[in-house]
Amino acid sequence: MATKHLMRLDLIFKNERDTADILKKVMTKSNNDIINELISSGLKGRGGAGFPTGLKWKLTADEVSDEKYIICNADEGEPGTFKDREILVRVPDKVWTGMAACAKIIGAKEGFIYLRGEYDFLKKELLKSIDEFHLLLDELNFPFRINIFSGSGAYICGEESALFESMQGDRGEPRNKPPFPTQKGYRNKPTVINNVETLAHTYSIFKYGVDIFRDLGVQDSRGSKVFSVSGDTPIPGIYELEFGMTLQRFVEDFGDGDAKAVQVGGASGFCVPRKKFEKTIIGYQGKLTGTSLPTGGSMMIFNSSRSMYNVLHNYLEFFVEESCGQCTPCRVGTQQLLLGIEKVKRGELPSGYLDKLLDLAETMRITAKCGLGQSVANSFSSIVENFKEEMIY
Repeated sequence: MATKHLMRLDLIFKNERDTADILKKVMTKSNNDIINELISSGLKGRGGAGFPTGLKWKLTADEVSDEKYIICNADEGEPGTFKDREILVRVPDKVWTGMAACAKIIGAKEGFIYLRGEYDFLKKELLKSIDEFHLLLDELNFPFRINIFSGSGAYICGEESALFESMQGDRGEPRNKPPFPTQKGYRNKPTVINNVETLAHTYSIFKYGVDIFRDLGVQDSRGSKVFSVSGDTPIPGIYELEFGMTLQRFVEDFGDGDAKAVQVGGASGFCVPRKKFEKTIIGYQGKLTGTSLPTGGSMMIFNSSRSMYNVLHNYLEFFVEESCGQCTPCRVGTQQLLLGIEKVKRGELPSGYLDKLLDLAETMRITAKCGLGQSVANSFSSIVENFKEEMIY
């Protein structure tokens, strides 16, 4: 059975009940002080990309424009991830406070929550919470308003520039970069776009200070992270843990005693086999020992009863369905990877064909226009390379 030695935290979901005090505290600080706090804290985006939050806010603040926007990305479409929904249900004020703080710094009068279409059932309570939050802003004489924009269930719209296109009434397709959102985002105006969890973490930093946050985690991966734990685990659910734990410690705490692989980061993440658990650390690439893997939050555990071929097949079907079709590497590549493993499994192609498929996946990583096509290689390569025997008929 699993041992219980990972430190469970309660910063994100702790019901603080002092939103008004934190707002007043933020509004009395200078913009530079707030930015420096966020940069010093080491807070990085919790959506998976890991861009430093304070730097993103600073870059947008430095842009000269008549309009600027702050957008909360609540399009939680990554398979196996369900932690942002819980944050919005339990502690929405923390997210709104982060948005208001960002609005103060960059000079935005309007912000949006881009809400996943499947989360529309949350909308009524969220609007009620936002209305109450607006009353606090009125008391502080801060002219900022938050609105909700509902998505339509497209995975690609979790990509920031496709999200902007969707909000503008256009087809949800990624843009070329540069320019980046901090320069030209929503309506081609400077825009900060942060994940739900990222904004909630700013609340903890504003309340408890930089040192408390920096003391959690490890170098290059500061603070805590909310994980959605699913799969072959006796205790599925949402847990807040420190960054920097090894996968070995993770499976000892959450596995069923027979974990043979962990998919870190959902379908677009990496599959780590048992032999690499000890040397794989959950965090951002940096000066950590072993291999560092970031995650948007999804941690799927597979035990020995699972077919990794079936797991990969499921992921590829998902990518084929969710590709926006804009660029050839992703549109055609995802289909060819799926057809390829099917033919190898049926014995219609030799096992050596898997090497050609690995080359195709690597080509997609380099040439696909956005993160969807680029990240297909993560799960494909890590599963095929580590469980090649399961791909063969």
